[in-house]
Amino acid sequence: MNRRGWVLFVVILAASPLARGSDPIAVQPRLPFGEFPLQLSAWRGVEGPPVEEDVAKVLGADDYVNRVYVDPQGAAVGLWVAFYGSQRQGDAIHSPLNCLPGTGWTPVAHTRPMVQAGDSRFRVNRYVVQKRGERQLVTYWFQGRDRAIASEYVNKAYLLVDAVRRHRTDGALIRLVAPIRGNERAADAATASFITALQPALARWLPR
Repeated sequence: MNRRGWVLFVVILAASPLARGSDPIAVQPRLPFGEFPLQLSAWRGVEGPPVEEDVAKVLGADDYVNRVYVDPQGAAVGLWVAFYGSQRQGDAIHSPLNCLPGTGWTPVAHTRPMVQAGDSRFRVNRYVVQKRGERQLVTYWFQGRDRAIASEYVNKAYLLVDAVRRHRTDGALIRLVAPIRGNERAADAATASFITALQPALARWLPR
């Protein structure tokens, strides 16, 4: 189904009495994200700066991870995982695209490549962003309820479907940030390596 088809599907389902009457349950992560491993394969993590209280209120996440991981060659990837036990209007995952302009970063390129992590293959959003001559590679996707999805439209459609069929709307935003020094190939390689190390841990933390 193309994007227009998914949008039409969401509108129809959202207007149905069944969707309006559904009452999703609040789901907890399988383990607290404060216990998320600092060692992911060859990648070693350190805690990122604490999220300010007013920012945390806007994000509305029930649990989160904010870390920077570094591999033995010195490549660095910032990890942000925001987990929501249930999502409702006004209290749902915030797209990174809503935050980038407010922090001065301008997207200059966007693709949706397929990534491989073990036996899993899924698409992610890949953005090159820049600010005052500095560039970063931002990669993000939505994950939960046994799905990893790049498209916000498709993610919202599945939220409505699962709210009706499973009474669940839990899910997480996974965002990775890698600095770009020179060309983008090193940042792409670091991100791909980190995703491979990250996915097995996410499978242990995110509810199925």
